[in-house]
Amino acid sequence: MFVVKRDGQRQEVKFDNITARIRALCDGLDERFVDPVPVAQKVIEGFYNGIATSEVDTLAAETCAYMSQKHPDFSTLAARIAVSNLHKNTSDSLVETCRALRDYTDKQGRPAPLISEEVWSFVSEHAKDIDAAMDYTRDFGYDYFGFKTLEKSYLLRVHGKIVERPQHMLMRVACGIHAGDVAAAIETYNHMSLRQFTHATPTLFNAGTPKPQMSSCFLLTMKSDSIDGIYDTLKQCALISQSAGGIGVAISNVRAKGGYIRGTNGHSNGLVPM
Repeated sequence: MFVVKRDGQRQEVKFDNITARIRALCDGLDERFVDPVPVAQKVIEGFYNGIATSEVDTLAAETCAYMSQKHPDFSTLAARIAVSNLHKNTSDSLVETCRALRDYTDKQGRPAPLISEEVWSFVSEHAKDIDAAMDYTRDFGYDYFGFKTLEKSYLLRVHGKIVERPQHMLMRVACGIHAGDVAAAIETYNHMSLRQFTHATPTLFNAGTPKPQMSSCFLLTMKSDSIDGIYDTLKQCALISQSAGGIGVAISNVRAKGGYIRGTNGHSNGLVPM
């Protein structure tokens, strides 16, 4: 049985290699509960001929996540394996990552950049300082659930493949907010990276992108109790929701059930059916 490495080479499956890979990420974990050998044995049970090493890491992380019911350190190990896998599949340069995001094209080959030109220019100009400020070891501080949440929704992708690391995302956000002031961008990055504060979801999603909608909450009121008013308001809600904004809508100006509708000589069904 063989595995396919990230460079495309085939390699015979070796139990010791898998065990060593897991053991290297066990630093600081409780050795009384977290033993790399049984973990590796469970991982190998899910192997098939030609499995990719990236899939091996995913399988190992999922195995450890399942074993977290035995001890919470397994969740930590699962996160470390998943983060290490992402690091092996992504660039350790923010500039290279931003270039891939800027040069993105859709399925028809049309330019569809995923970061703004302003942020790209800023990152390119200050590449040395920004890359020097990045600390990718901080990615290993996420627990498994937190990292998988970032992986599922927050980290940007190119043609379905994740190209951002958590630290890339945080620096993108910092640069999106402070483009033009590299010191402020790095300071903000460090505060977020060290978990001294965080921005809300719309900011993490959109900062630094061509559509930097960073507000979390929107309060609207129904424009009027009419077809035009109701559907204009719904359109506003849809546009806000599209960019991850939260919405509260006041609808107290809509007629109650049984209210007379002069235009049709009918009666309102009230708020609930609407």
